[in-house]
Amino acid sequence: MEQYTGFSAHASLATIGVWMQEHNLWQKIEKQVTIKQKTIRHAPHEKLKDAFINILAGGHGIVEVNQRVRTDKALQMAFGRSACAEQSVISETLNACTEINAMQMEEVSRSLYQEFGQGYRHNYERAHLLLDVDLTGLVAGRQAEGASKGYFSGAKNARGRQLGRVTASGYDEIVSEQLYDGKVQLEKSLIGLVTMTENVLDLNEQRRKRTILRVDGGGGTDGNINWALARGYFWMSKVKNWQRTSKLVSPITDWQAVPELPGHQVAWVPVPHAYEQPMRQLAVRWAKPKGGWHYCVLVFNLTNAMLFDLAERKRTTDTQQELLSAILKAYNLRGGGIETSFKNSKQGLGLGKRNKKSFQAQRMLVLLAQLAYNITVWVRTQLAKHKPDLQHYGMVRMIRDAFSISGQLHFDPSGRLVKIVLNKSHSLADTFHKTWLTLFAHHDLSLILGEI
Repeated sequence: MEQYTGFSAHASLATIGVWMQEHNLWQKIEKQVTIKQKTIRHAPHEKLKDAFINILAGGHGIVEVNQRVRTDKALQMAFGRSACAEQSVISETLNACTEINAMQMEEVSRSLYQEFGQGYRHNYERAHLLLDVDLTGLVAGRQAEGASKGYFSGAKNARGRQLGRVTASGYDEIVSEQLYDGKVQLEKSLIGLVTMTENVLDLNEQRRKRTILRVDGGGGTDGNINWALARGYFWMSKVKNWQRTSKLVSPITDWQAVPELPGHQVAWVPVPHAYEQPMRQLAVRWAKPKGGWHYCVLVFNLTNAMLFDLAERKRTTDTQQELLSAILKAYNLRGGGIETSFKNSKQGLGLGKRNKKSFQAQRMLVLLAQLAYNITVWVRTQLAKHKPDLQHYGMVRMIRDAFSISGQLHFDPSGRLVKIVLNKSHSLADTFHKTWLTLFAHHDLSLILGEI
């Protein structure tokens, strides 16, 4: 092979390709995920890699592989590929995935998170670990396996599947995920999701006692709450049972306004429901557009100090008003945690637009997107050390801006990447350059800025 120099619209992505090869990341997938499919030109694990590169390059459908990856030879080579499979061939490999393959990929995801995840290295002595648990709907066609009518936000009478997720709040990492039938609700899937997370994070009894589960209202059943308390977790959620909620709020006459949440009023439940352990229960109500009130009850066993910490507030006069505001904010920050992660996966990584008829094929795509999500978070953390504003970038901006810096990639005759030249006019090119010098100063691959 002759020395090769090629232009890439995603030259900055080459740094991820280098990092992955340096840590033998894809080799771990190759060894553990054994898809039984005949290799004609591309091995099954190579076609999975092509799909993965497509996700990082902004492709929201497998079909986009042909335009985003297959036409970019330099980008392929940066990830250790000599060519890119055609999109229909990649789809065939995904369709060949079995439940065993998905389980193999889950095991790889677990080991990779333990190797690189910041949440796995959480200092439990310094602070509690906050885990958010929730489901989101993935709309799919009528013929898709496991697709059934259920709740899908903004899509009335739609069919699809449900995706359960646990995130490590504060690190913005996906710890574990599981794909379910469209009828499955958080009430039935929560224990399985948390158990999977315990395996990923090695949550022994001591660590569970320093872990908070913040859960969407759908998971706030007696069974789930008592199970979590018996396991030693701290818990915060809404009560799921609306009849229970009505009973708890009916004796309340003295409601208190919360200035920071206009239109909402709160009150302590005078006769709390009995759980396995004492739980504080705070009723919240807000007006309906056509009269009357919506009600919910927050149930939690967190201390005041933990609540203020979760709400990112400093305790000043320690008044009841401050405490009530902290409780509401501590729970409502779910919107900036797991709910934002779902939005990032769908809008930034196209998770909701890659729908496969085969349930296991869809499960494999979810796991590839999970890996892409976490790698993007880890890259963002390193870049933010040199440009702090980047820490607030969501997946859309990371894919659109940070991973779309054009440039030239230079390879030696053996196909090894030896030089990256990023377009210096891009606003983030200098940040990539500084990060590279910090992390790969020992590397014989050079990254420079130039005119493109």
